[in-house]
Amino acid sequence: MTYTADEMMTVSAARALRDGMTCFVGIGLPSSAANLARATHAPSLVLIYESGTIGAKPGQLPLSIGDGMLAETADAVVSVPEIFNYWLQPGRIDVGFLGAAQIDKFGNINTTAIGGDYRHPTVRLPGAGGAPEIAASCREVIVVVRQSHRSFVERVDFVTSVGYGSGPGDRERLGLTGAGPKKIITDLGVLEPDPETLEFTLTGLYAGVSASAAKERTGWDLAIAADPEIIAAPTPAELAALRRFQGTRARSHQ
Repeated sequence: MTYTADEMMTVSAARALRDGMTCFVGIGLPSSAANLARATHAPSLVLIYESGTIGAKPGQLPLSIGDGMLAETADAVVSVPEIFNYWLQPGRIDVGFLGAAQIDKFGNINTTAIGGDYRHPTVRLPGAGGAPEIAASCREVIVVVRQSHRSFVERVDFVTSVGYGSGPGDRERLGLTGAGPKKIITDLGVLEPDPETLEFTLTGLYAGVSASAAKERTGWDLAIAADPEIIAAPTPAELAALRRFQGTRARSHQ
């Protein structure tokens, strides 16, 4: 079956989730990936949304974190302060799924402002939401973002959510309890932090994508693993489930 780069990225992100995990989900590609995982190989994946829904089981992709469908299908609905103060900050959530407008080689994320300074940016972005707390406190973080010079930069213009700061020791110095970002999943492949430097390194590629193509779309001198994994293409079952979700979302928007 033929598939798009976005479908490959979403499937790859879904595969990073294990059955029985608790997953703090954002809207967009992270939500698509998390719901795909629950519909395929991880039926016991517990989806948690910032609005306070725990164990949401939407039959279609939600339009926002406030989509009523999330509350209707959840195991429990709690207040937003409880989600953050009781579930997230003490480290009770296994994995956080985040997107990014900019990300740098140490996994720091910018969703606040691009160019200029904070008060007078070239572009004002939507902002932080719950992402800084997710990045700080989840046991691990997975970032899903399309790879380009615009999004993969040497240093982010503004640190909205901390990855590894400037390198080893920064998370500990800042008192961040979560382990930090473990994967960056893109439309070209997968990056993971080097065990010693914590700089993100290309460790996996999709079929037909070269390491040189990934380097060309990265704003820093991207390190390449000695033998990058070739990531398997989406299965027919994965594509069918993903396209069903995409179809229901399109009908919801109409």
